[in-house]
Amino acid sequence: MRLALDSMGGDFAPRNMIAGAQLAMREHGIVETLFLVGDQDKIRAEMKALSFHDPRVEIVHCTQVVDMTDSAVKSIRQKKDSSISVAMDLVKEGKAQAVISAGHTGAAVAAATVKLRTLRGVERAAIGTPFPNLHGTCLLIDAGASVDSRPIHLVQQAIMGSIYMKYVYGVDRPVVGLMSNGEEEGKGNAVTQEVFDLLRVTPGINFKGNIEGRDLANAPIHVAVCDGFVGNILLKGAEGTAKAMGFLIKQALTSSLWRKVLAGLLKPALKAAADKMNYEHHGGSPLLGLNGVSIIAHGSSSALAMKNAIRVGTEAIHGSVNAHIEEAIAKASQPAA
Repeated sequence: MRLALDSMGGDFAPRNMIAGAQLAMREHGIVETLFLVGDQDKIRAEMKALSFHDPRVEIVHCTQVVDMTDSAVKSIRQKKDSSISVAMDLVKEGKAQAVISAGHTGAAVAAATVKLRTLRGVERAAIGTPFPNLHGTCLLIDAGASVDSRPIHLVQQAIMGSIYMKYVYGVDRPVVGLMSNGEEEGKGNAVTQEVFDLLRVTPGINFKGNIEGRDLANAPIHVAVCDGFVGNILLKGAEGTAKAMGFLIKQALTSSLWRKVLAGLLKPALKAAADKMNYEHHGGSPLLGLNGVSIIAHGSSSALAMKNAIRVGTEAIHGSVNAHIEEAIAKASQPAA
């Protein structure tokens, strides 16, 4: 496998990107080449500080970085030598099979869409974010690639999410739920009501029906479908709630000597629960529906998170996700007999 890492994207670039790459290369023997894309002097300095030497690593120098304040579309036009653009070019040219980036999400989506194009039959790419669930993992799709979606986009998201859960997570018949403001049929806005009717008759979709926000973490659902506007709000809301709960629990367990002793006894159990909810262990979110693999990691990713984001890239390649998506989209597009 040949992967391209946007070494300059993220809040702690290039330090955490390079440290994550080092961890990944130690663990993932299947990686043939890892391209570290960015300022070569800064990359080499970080590699030297980490004593990171691996013959499978190649540095691809570029002179620009997309800042978080940059316009997504303008950044692709005006910063053609940015680390995210150059990394996407490596996939476009067939030199790499996947791009991993923790940088500007909008720029990553724009660069991937413009340079890689969508798969045959796919109208719009979508971000699928793994969400820890009491029953395993639920893929929230779309988690922010598009804020305005038509019914066909959400139907295709259900197909792509099902394929990903089947060939990466090994779920034979992924259960699909449609995000709405109630479980009953007829709930939701005009778009979700139309999507509901379409998903009931779409071949290859194991459609449960409408689900609510609370079901994302509690119900036995493998794919939660919504537009990117709703998905991103859900994701950020859950992230904020998890941080607040973590703070409140820590505050409560350290408020007295007795509670501190109790916290020490509970530490292994609390850590296990926290690890299950920790995004660092999930790594990154695939941007599904493209001619190539693009993995979007959290902006504040640690070295551990970047290592796992690279792992997610290898899993998408290994599972031949794109080929299966094209096949499923083609079947769903065939007129009913």
